[in-house]
Amino acid sequence: MTRPERPVEGERPRGYGRGERGSGRPGDRSGGPSRGGYDRRDARRPVRPAVDLPRQVAYEAIAAVHRDDAFANLVLPTMLREAGLSGRDAAFATELTYGTLRHTGTLDAIVTDAAGRDVQRIDPPVRDALRLGAYQLLHTRVPAHAAVSSTVDLVRTVGPGATGFANAVLREIAGRDADAWVAKLAPAEETDPIGYLALAYSHPQWIVRAFAEALGGDLGETTRLLIEDNERPPVHLCARPGLADPVALADEVGGAPGAFSPYAVYLPGGAPGDLAAVADGRAHVQDEGSQLVADALANAPLEGPDGRWLDLCAGPGGKSGLLGAIAATRGARLTAVEVAEHRARLVAQATRGLPVTVVHTDGRTVGGDPKLPEGHFDRVLVDAPCTGLGSLRRRPESRWRRQPADLPPLTRLQRELLTAALRAVRPGGLVAYVTCSPHVVETHVTVTEASRRCGLPVDFVDARPLLPAGMPGLGDGPTVQLWPHRHGTDAMFLAVLRRG
Repeated sequence: MTRPERPVEGERPRGYGRGERGSGRPGDRSGGPSRGGYDRRDARRPVRPAVDLPRQVAYEAIAAVHRDDAFANLVLPTMLREAGLSGRDAAFATELTYGTLRHTGTLDAIVTDAAGRDVQRIDPPVRDALRLGAYQLLHTRVPAHAAVSSTVDLVRTVGPGATGFANAVLREIAGRDADAWVAKLAPAEETDPIGYLALAYSHPQWIVRAFAEALGGDLGETTRLLIEDNERPPVHLCARPGLADPVALADEVGGAPGAFSPYAVYLPGGAPGDLAAVADGRAHVQDEGSQLVADALANAPLEGPDGRWLDLCAGPGGKSGLLGAIAATRGARLTAVEVAEHRARLVAQATRGLPVTVVHTDGRTVGGDPKLPEGHFDRVLVDAPCTGLGSLRRRPESRWRRQPADLPPLTRLQRELLTAALRAVRPGGLVAYVTCSPHVVETHVTVTEASRRCGLPVDFVDARPLLPAGMPGLGDGPTVQLWPHRHGTDAMFLAVLRRG
């Protein structure tokens, strides 16, 4: 909760903007005397308040998330490109955007207290500007005067009548550091540990409770997970087998081979979409955990034929791309099913040139669709739609959008898809059930109920030996739960089932 000892990436060097208020030159984020009022070179000519461009882009991205239900990882790159931001300025805008979205819950509690009114009663444009300003004050090394003045300048453009209000609220926030605000506003850790963790680490209480349950009630480990959720995750590439060597790819892109997946490459930063290896299909962006669960299915021991593979929920195509590349090296073929037409197109793009047939249909139609016959496939992946609680560090807005009410329809769909997969696989074949969520209702409960109700003989396969030797913290089996704080991956769940 304390301020970082080093500047965030994209921030000015230490000392920049200190002392005199600033030069007013382009790129000066200190709120110099040329902001607002009159230009000293010509007192007769008013100067329109200048809004720092990286902060402006961050604000627009945050506003789009809250106003339009946009996803930051989709809108921000376009905004950065349109604004012509790159390098340190782009990194600064990215840090402000994602940091503010991650910490929204705690920032809202602080703004509410500082403003003396519920944050939801504040005009939305001003509310988003205050969140952005509060994040700078409490979680970066941006000098307080610069954070306040730049945010007031921003409010002057989006809510002109609220500049005095914004100035007062921000100055009140600046009077305490992040730890002091938590000490003031959070419930007592001894009597309400879930409530304390929720406010201290900016997660909804129901998600904190779900994490704690999945971690066996260990609140210390739950805390480490919440801290990791609030860190900026690295970009992972998947070097497609048969098309790219991960060591050579790491050298090519200036990255490093992954810790666990034989295909993973860690990127130090930058825009992965600009890489030649991604553009020409030798690699794609994919969390290392997603690579591991797909590889586990592909390499699990299997008796009998092994040429017909199925991805029952394929969109947007990352796991299909990896499975298709592995299949190409082994003379197999993958059928990739996707119910949404636009996502089916993404799967087709992601698997171009690979032995993959994309089918636009509902995966639950196994046995009723001639392209999805029962008892036909040797290996089946069910990467089921889920709450996505395992990837909150990559999609920070999701923690505030998801609700407990989302679980019943999702778990029903998960059971139906897993049941369909068990019908699709041949006797002796394998099904991998995967979710990017550690919630026990979406993982253990779904797998247990679907295997019990499907009416087919099903055995669990111990998934732990299917992951790289030496991976820590894989539990007691037969299922596996990966974790950001243990493995550096998204919180992927894996169960492997064999049809009798």
